Amino acid sequence: MKKIRVEDAIGHVIPHDLTRIIKGEFKGPAFKKGHIIEESDIPVLLKMGKEHIYVLEIDENMVHEVEAAEVLGSICKGENMSLTGVSEGKIGLKADIDGFFQVDRDRLLKLNMIDDVAIATRHGNLPVKKGDSLAGARVIPLLVEKNVLDEAEAIWNKEPILSLKPFIKKNIGIITTGSEVYHGRIKDQFTPVIKEKVEAFGSEVKFHKTCDDDLNQIKDAILEAVESGCDFVLCTGGMSVDPDDLTPGAIKETGANIISYGSPMLPGSMFLVSYLKDIPVLGLPGCVMFMKTTVFDVILPFIMSDTEVTKKIIAELGYGGFCLGCDNCHYPNCQYGKGI
Repeated sequence: MKKIRVEDAIGHVIPHDLTRIIKGEFKGPAFKKGHIIEESDIPVLLKMGKEHIYVLEIDENMVHEVEAAEVLGSICKGENMSLTGVSEGKIGLKADIDGFFQVDRDRLLKLNMIDDVAIATRHGNLPVKKGDSLAGARVIPLLVEKNVLDEAEAIWNKEPILSLKPFIKKNIGIITTGSEVYHGRIKDQFTPVIKEKVEAFGSEVKFHKTCDDDLNQIKDAILEAVESGCDFVLCTGGMSVDPDDLTPGAIKETGANIISYGSPMLPGSMFLVSYLKDIPVLGLPGCVMFMKTTVFDVILPFIMSDTEVTKKIIAELGYGGFCLGCDNCHYPNCQYGKGI
């Protein structure tokens, strides 16, 4: 810090709050830490009795926390999100749309390994609503060396750390399997559950067919759904290891590429993900019908935002994939499905 005349302080940084007292009217900080002194501030400082002031000098190798926060915010910002103004050295990011939020965790870690950089995000791989807060960023000191931001920008490399994809309205096909439903012995309670979940993303069920425990019948129904214009097909039931549960085999017979049959999540271990060309075809285990939250709820936002589901994504679900079965389900505000 350096002591200088206030008249010579323009462009310098105040290192701490400066309190002003007006009897009976005001007591508080007239200037906050980090404020860059402007010409119009000089009369106010003089009225506060500040003929001299201690300031921080910024040379060409130093960056003020406000400018640094703006740089970090730009590094994080992807499409469909906005930056807030800088307040108390921090900048925030908010969602401009309802969509699927993701974080490049590897590069986020690299950024936070840089001394004096602090970026905090909400969990990724989850749906968010328009206006939701997504992240906050700042540097720790009031002034930071320029090379800190140069290192951060090298990690950025013009590819944002955060992304927010819009949900795509899809034509949904549902294939209900099981002799008990096909022959009318029990009421189909699975389809209404699936319908409610996909409609929450703005999609619509355009095709529905109930099949007996017959491999060819199930296969043909899947292909019929695709031919009718469905761009997402869901098969309910027949997903266990019982000999008469034929849904996985029927999906395979369509020519679909099986990404994963089985997931390291409980509930949801008998979950199947496949793609018939570019059309997702999922096999849903019975737990989806009677449990509020399962692997299906974790993967559905991927599908609805046209985000590819890979074997690696499924495998990573094992960490945090064990549902605690709380009396009142708080998902997604819990550990379930947070392995990715």
